[in-house]
Amino acid sequence: MTTTRSMTRAEEIYKRLRADILNGRHEPGSRLRVEALKDSYGASSGVIREALPRLVGQGLATFAPQRGFRVVTVSPERLKELTEARVFIETHVVRESVAAGTIEWESDLLAAHHHLARTPYFSDDGALSERWLNAHARFHRVLLEGCPNRQLRDIATQLRDAAEVYRCWARTPAEHSHRDVAAEHQMICDRAIARDVPGVVEALSQHINITTQLLLNDYGRHEEKGKQDPGPPCGC
Repeated sequence: MTTTRSMTRAEEIYKRLRADILNGRHEPGSRLRVEALKDSYGASSGVIREALPRLVGQGLATFAPQRGFRVVTVSPERLKELTEARVFIETHVVRESVAAGTIEWESDLLAAHHHLARTPYFSDDGALSERWLNAHARFHRVLLEGCPNRQLRDIATQLRDAAEVYRCWARTPAEHSHRDVAAEHQMICDRAIARDVPGVVEALSQHINITTQLLLNDYGRHEEKGKQDPGPPCGC
């Protein structure tokens, strides 16, 4: 029973740490000190030490002797590499998903899209809503769940999670622009349900690439502004 409780607690802390990294509460490159995390999350050192290696495995943190655990660093070059990898993997997985997805998968995808479309984009304080981020992640996860190859699905999820850290670059969310992100999600969903493989591949590729380009543009503006008015490196 004690082991089960410990595993459950470690899972809970892992999920909280993961969410806090993805939502920018731990800045890219920042140290993840066991003692500080223990106090912040109200967990034992053992539980924290169980959770941290899982973040490394997800590509959200790094570990080096003498330096310990850190949130993964960000750079334009790495974002470009992640985007190339995501498009390559996710378009393959979505092909398999659309081809093999069952009626139950269609129902789950429609439900995930409905939830995303009905979730407010901003929270009451004007920040990007955590509920929207969770609904967004769920939609993209369900989109690929028709693929029977779990290993490919896991790789796609890992790459997407690693790319989410780059939202910290943006002072304003990448989706909050002249872009109609709701229409993009609608198109992806419609083409998947219609079993339009070339169409959903095209829509998903554009969706990923547009987000990356907006983040890179925003990062470039911050870099230029930072030369004139140095400030925090991350707009979390």
